[in-house]
Amino acid sequence: MLLDDLMPEYDVSEYHEIRVQSSVDRTYAAIKRADFAANPLVRALLGIRALPARLSGRTPGRSLSANLTLQSAEHFGFFTLAEIQSTEIVIALQGKFWTVSGGTECATRDALDKPIAPGTARAVWNFSLQPTSGSSCRLATETRVQCADAHSRRRFRVYWLFVRPGSGLIRRMMLRTIRDLAERAD
Repeated sequence: MLLDDLMPEYDVSEYHEIRVQSSVDRTYAAIKRADFAANPLVRALLGIRALPARLSGRTPGRSLSANLTLQSAEHFGFFTLAEIQSTEIVIALQGKFWTVSGGTECATRDALDKPIAPGTARAVWNFSLQPTSGSSCRLATETRVQCADAHSRRRFRVYWLFVRPGSGLIRRMMLRTIRDLAERAD
């Protein structure tokens, strides 16, 4: 898996999967076009996460757009790091997630070959597909985070204690959105 190649060592991980009654190709296409913000719960949870930064005025006026696809997520600092068509797509983000503003910065593939800057963390997140039959597949997502140092690790783990439940719920809702879109396409 690309995720294993890109981040074999990590401090925290979260994994979710779902069975999809659709082909791998249709499900992969659904990953690319799914509007995750169409789910009111996802939109609300992302809005709650952004609320401290908005109230403090520490971030520019980035708001959740009318839709939230993998491509539009780049406005929030996420970017597609690697991809194997119809098998796996990996998204990356780095920064000081535990700060009020989220402290995110768009990384590059080249940046991942360098050590993580002190005081920050790097996250990679994938969607992977595995056929289970000709007409169904397993869709999974895993998030891995690696912190640069002990200080960042402590700060991230406190942050993760509060954010993990909502983050996991967002990931599960994203899987359902993709599944529903892929199954409607059949």
